[in-house]
Amino acid sequence: MQQTHALVGDVGGTNARLALCELASGAISHSRTFSGADHPSLEAVIRLYLEETDQAVSQACIAIACPVQGDWVAMTNHSWEFSIEEMRHNLGLEKLFVINDFTAVSMAIPVLAESDRIQIGGGEPQAGKPVAIYGAGTGLGVAHLIQANGEWISLPGEGGHVDFSSNCEEEDAVLQVMRGELGHVSAERFLSGPGLVNLYRGLVKSDGREPEALEPKEITERALADSCLDCRRTLSLFCVLMGRFGGNLALNMGTFGGVYIAGGIVPRFQEFFLGSGFRVAFEDKGRFKSYLHPIPVFLITHEGPGLLGAGAYLRQSLGYRLC
Repeated sequence: MQQTHALVGDVGGTNARLALCELASGAISHSRTFSGADHPSLEAVIRLYLEETDQAVSQACIAIACPVQGDWVAMTNHSWEFSIEEMRHNLGLEKLFVINDFTAVSMAIPVLAESDRIQIGGGEPQAGKPVAIYGAGTGLGVAHLIQANGEWISLPGEGGHVDFSSNCEEEDAVLQVMRGELGHVSAERFLSGPGLVNLYRGLVKSDGREPEALEPKEITERALADSCLDCRRTLSLFCVLMGRFGGNLALNMGTFGGVYIAGGIVPRFQEFFLGSGFRVAFEDKGRFKSYLHPIPVFLITHEGPGLLGAGAYLRQSLGYRLC
């Protein structure tokens, strides 16, 4: 009997989301979120999910927040590690694809609806041109996407770990503080959940004061309530740095197909972000401001682009045409 659904997953440093993907349409259903801290392995989570849904599947695609090179997978911000082939065999699957989480997010771009995104400046995306995708969560994910011979090809990488580059005195001061604490300072050290804390600490300590022991959620909540100037400065600077980083990605590959922002952090303060200095910082590239001006930026509002993209990746691998 031909199966109608496949298993898809989006595994981050904090949570693992699993769902079913209808092979004919790509529709995602029966989504469930599991806390990574509550389970000994990804395989155990998948077994539990399949038992609960009682759905027979023979194919799966799991997006995961770490580099995927070869058979052995070890997560960057979690203790889970496993052999792809061993897990495929143990779960009785015919096919198991394990891909980088931002490979999955990038593969969602061709199948997003207009209602799944909000445009932030720029003009119309140009067909056939490269696309950049990035997003802040537990870490900072980056990917690019191109189209060739009717297929979509994701270009994964670890762009979140490039050196952080400051562009003003305030950023210089924050960088100096964090360099003293961390040594090497990558973009992810600021553009992530833990990065919000680093930014806050850097701003306060560079003023010669002692920061409070705040969590990312507390910083965001205080900033939005306008109850803490330091937290408000932190969130504003975060938005500006997101713009600078996005502009760098656009310059790298001429992403006139658009730049897309995903990740779990920005949607928590969407209105603040849309009213921030993000777009100005995105275009603030000196002589190349006019080059970046027409490039559209989109904030992904779809609740599960990783699951959607894992399904798209699997379906294209099986011969389905995405668009």
